[in-house]
Amino acid sequence: MSDSVESRPGAAAGRKRPGGPFRHVGARGVAGIFLVAALVFAAVGAAAGNVFYLRLGTEALILSGLAMSVDLLLGYTGLLSLGQAMFFGLGAYASAVLLRDYHTGFWGALVLTELLVVPVAVVAGAIAIRARGVYFILITFGLAQVIGKVIYNTRWLGGSDGMVGIPVVHAPFGIFRLDLGNPVSFFLLVLAIVAVLYVALGYLMNTPFGRTLGAIRSNESRVRYLGFDPWRYKLAAYVLAGMLAAFSGALYPMLRGFVSPELMSFSMSADAVIMVILGGVGTLIGPIYGSVILIGLKTLISGWTEHHQIAIGIIFMLAVIFMPRGLIGLVARRASRVVRPEADQ
Repeated sequence: MSDSVESRPGAAAGRKRPGGPFRHVGARGVAGIFLVAALVFAAVGAAAGNVFYLRLGTEALILSGLAMSVDLLLGYTGLLSLGQAMFFGLGAYASAVLLRDYHTGFWGALVLTELLVVPVAVVAGAIAIRARGVYFILITFGLAQVIGKVIYNTRWLGGSDGMVGIPVVHAPFGIFRLDLGNPVSFFLLVLAIVAVLYVALGYLMNTPFGRTLGAIRSNESRVRYLGFDPWRYKLAAYVLAGMLAAFSGALYPMLRGFVSPELMSFSMSADAVIMVILGGVGTLIGPIYGSVILIGLKTLISGWTEHHQIAIGIIFMLAVIFMPRGLIGLVARRASRVVRPEADQ
């Protein structure tokens, strides 16, 4: 009995700690590091007066919302969507129209955008969820192409030129108003929004709903045999992911002052998938890191060569080969090697 696992709590802890507690404590730690780094970035940018990098960082944070929506489908539900940019673009166009033509203001644009996108997400989800595997991927891709072409050929929305002239707005918070024309203020606001989305999604994935999505990803047939309807859960996840992407898209015209059909292109959806894979599938914090990494690489490499997509493709292939679980998976593996010897003592 002296050699049993029960009589050696250190050994038991050594088996459990790397896989279980690190997944939660480590994720908080990595998220905390990102938050601190982002605040330092904002402080340095404000001190240096560097508008370009502050707006670039804000764009990376906005796109991280799109990446998290992809991770919600891919990492937690097992659904790979190649058309998630459709919702991002719809959110951007809806927000642009509401701000420019109807002057709804910051909160009005966000709320009304969500209300307009939900019916589209329900219909698109009802169509796509009926298919599985590669057919689901192709349907999401096809839906995005159809909606993108409609936007492209609509003169009222600017056609191929997109929409310009989006006014600079203020975000009211009770007794004070945040000027979104100020790069530092906008960066901090988007950082706070991304932090809230991350915490909310993390909480949701730890509820019975989130665990059911995980079970569907692992074995959909078994979930059906247990009396649950996987179709409803997948549809709910698809709609939620669409709302998240549209919400992020609604912030884009407030930053750039224009929108274009490129926001709904296949390359935008592909970039979101790359962000998730670079950061770590099924982690939520991984897509945020992945967004910053990809936007940073694109900016850096495009300064050297106009063929930056080739370089990005090579880097992506190397990342898949040497970091199959993404950056967060690599950090978790390294941390587990440190934790295991300490736990065995």
